[in-house]
Amino acid sequence: MARTSAAAHMPRRPSRSAGRSNGIDPSAVLNALTDPVIVVDAQGDICFVNNEAQEFFDMSSSALEGTPMADLLPPDSPVMGLIDQVQRHRRSVSQDGVVIDTPRIGPHHVSVRVASMGVPADRVVISIHERSIARKIDNSLTHRHAARSVTAMAAMLAHEVKNPLSGIRGAAQLLEENVSEQDRVLTRLICDEADRIVALVNRMEVFSDKRPLERSAVNIHTVLEHVRKVAQSGFARNIRFVERYDPSLPPVYGNRDQLIQVFLNLVKNASEAVAEQGGEIVLSTAYQHGVRMAVPGGDTRLHLPLLVSVQDNGEGIPEDLRSNLFDPFITTKVNGTGLGLALVAKLIGDHGGVIEFDTQPRRTVFKVSLPMYDEAQVSMDQAPVAMPRGKR
Repeated sequence: MARTSAAAHMPRRPSRSAGRSNGIDPSAVLNALTDPVIVVDAQGDICFVNNEAQEFFDMSSSALEGTPMADLLPPDSPVMGLIDQVQRHRRSVSQDGVVIDTPRIGPHHVSVRVASMGVPADRVVISIHERSIARKIDNSLTHRHAARSVTAMAAMLAHEVKNPLSGIRGAAQLLEENVSEQDRVLTRLICDEADRIVALVNRMEVFSDKRPLERSAVNIHTVLEHVRKVAQSGFARNIRFVERYDPSLPPVYGNRDQLIQVFLNLVKNASEAVAEQGGEIVLSTAYQHGVRMAVPGGDTRLHLPLLVSVQDNGEGIPEDLRSNLFDPFITTKVNGTGLGLALVAKLIGDHGGVIEFDTQPRRTVFKVSLPMYDEAQVSMDQAPVAMPRGKR
């Protein structure tokens, strides 16, 4: 005799959706996600894409919907195999380390999840995850470690190098008074090289600045507009700029001057990476969900919903430099010092933010996630802390 649980005799509770609508548009929910989502029917044709999928494939929904997946991806793509598995066995599958490569977007290293939609049963849902939040935070901590190594080096150089250099330069000037014209060239060379090293150390001293960061509500679009004007009036005058801003973006909780320095460095790097003819830099802003980061030196965790991107169409970052790109003295420039991105990592870290990059030929993008200005939270953080009795 079959055994029946007591639960089987209990009346079923109707689902919330049964018999009434909760007023939520499913497509609006999918469009709010920060990962690309695609729905494919039994024939392998795309029947829905969310906003992030349009951004990922650089195509509109009207161009994507109705297109066979086989036209979008090569037949040997792992994604096609995952779709086939789900359509045959009706169970969810996933695969990490997948490369999605098309002539339009180039290679992207992603994780792919494919599941049966259920209703209609012959449709499958594909979600693409470019990089997990955990990896973003891990990368951010790595970049901060690189910045801290420069901080220690800057403090050491200021103490151990500048003072001896001052003595060497003074001795060379004294010698210059009593040597021949031919030898004076050498003493002048000593002075010039000493000045060059001091200038380098002075540039590094900004890393050892431990003063509290003065922050306020900053309109990131005015910062980017200032950076663009400076760039186009000087080092990027022959480069085309494209601005894709979210006008509803709330203010950043940051330091305006330091944010200008950050994005000026990123734009300068982008301008040096693109070709003299046809060079393009895209500045964009967006609101994202779900990224939180601990503020250095405190227990506060900040929401990082503000995403600012600097994209160029240069040749991309060499493979051997990518894992150490934010370390000091890493550069591809002939006369570069390799301190620009290390400084960017420090300043973003001081803001409690995250910086990451994605690079491939014709598309390199640096993404900076920053905290939003929250007047209530700022007032709470700045409120004086009451000291226990006997400690004042």
